[in-house]
Amino acid sequence: MSRMNVLLGAALLGLAAPAQAQLFYKAPDVPGGVLTAPEKGYGYVLTGATPAENRAALVWNLRSALNVAALQCSLDPYLRIADNYNAMLSNHRDELAGAFTTLSAYFKRKNKSPKAAQTALDQYGTRTYSSFSAVGGLLPFCHVSSQTVRTAIFTKRNALYEIANARLRQIHNAVNFRKGEQQFTGIWIANNYHLPNLADQCWKKTKYTGKCG
Repeated sequence: MSRMNVLLGAALLGLAAPAQAQLFYKAPDVPGGVLTAPEKGYGYVLTGATPAENRAALVWNLRSALNVAALQCSLDPYLRIADNYNAMLSNHRDELAGAFTTLSAYFKRKNKSPKAAQTALDQYGTRTYSSFSAVGGLLPFCHVSSQTVRTAIFTKRNALYEIANARLRQIHNAVNFRKGEQQFTGIWIANNYHLPNLADQCWKKTKYTGKCG
């Protein structure tokens, strides 16, 4: 076989290879707004928390939201949420560590024993993560999270709170957002099935007589 034939065959095989699947999605406009402290529906409210503790809670909520997004949003690799999330952890490690220390101190202050404080902290972490578990709102949640984490990795250090302050309300809203795709809003197909009459008179012992339908 000539070299030209080999090269031509390789080129044809390359042309025949299937293209990598892509997700075409026109994102909805998810409402947002400033969030200065956790409130009902937007994070776990820390009773009697100081401004510093509420600030730490927002930073930790943001980390939790983007962690969930990194795990749930692999449906579209072009979002690169997991890679950007890891970059954010590296760039803002000091502020994140400080937020965790402040939250730990809050639960120690509000509980009588170290064991009770640790249990309360663990429950807080579980509830925080669970609040970002998206099902119906997965696509809006992933879209908003990808925008947020890209902004976060280019934010100066010790300013992650500013991103949490500006974006957390929108992320929470995206979790429960049901409008979904905006370019193609969905097609509803009615399924009208004809079922046979299964009344007793339609059977002769264990056999269907057929006279009923």
